[in-house]
Amino acid sequence: MFGLHPGDRALVIGAHPDDETVGMAGTIAAMTGYGIQVDTLAVACVTAPMYGGSSDTRTRLDEFHEACDVLGVDRRRVAWLDDERAASPSAHLPELVALIESGPDVSLAVSRPAALFIPAGGHHQDHQAVHLAALAAVRPGFRAGRPLPRVVLGYDGPEDRAWLAGPSPRPVLVDITPTLQTKAKALACYRSQLREDPHPRSVEKIQAQDCAAGAEVGTPAAERFAVYRMAFS
Repeated sequence: MFGLHPGDRALVIGAHPDDETVGMAGTIAAMTGYGIQVDTLAVACVTAPMYGGSSDTRTRLDEFHEACDVLGVDRRRVAWLDDERAASPSAHLPELVALIESGPDVSLAVSRPAALFIPAGGHHQDHQAVHLAALAAVRPGFRAGRPLPRVVLGYDGPEDRAWLAGPSPRPVLVDITPTLQTKAKALACYRSQLREDPHPRSVEKIQAQDCAAGAEVGTPAAERFAVYRMAFS
């Protein structure tokens, strides 16, 4: 598992609660099953109308914790709830970098992870903001209290995989065949966020994307990752 060992810790950062599950639930379940401790930080959540439904903070918090329990996540936090930062993280980049570096409960400083997983950019402005802030938080160079994970990988959401034009390098593939049922169970927790087939956010299309990734390495299903840092010790 990425050169990690049982007892190591990984940190998964998402722009919103559900990103961790629709993006990489199979890999999270594989890591926790292997004995790697996984923490999850979701940056922002607002109560607002959204395409195909609505976003209610209380509902989404409940869904987030339910999915994290299914996946075996240890520490978890949704940081910005129903405030101006949650509505527009890109307008608060310095605070966002500080949150990822040294925020309470779940952050680089608290979790001290050997591996960090971040949004790979994508189509959504919030995902792009978290992507840039996370890369800034793990920029090379010593700073007291700021650990540098030796593995930094990026994951996509289902819309990113379906809508972005042109090939994007995603050279790391993780076989998630043993954790497919766990991923399906975690996806089912996000009842307010999933959509009907053929939307990219439907269970059917998420599973189809995983099957397509699996075909690249000869397994029933896989998840793809971009690589920003990978150092083995």
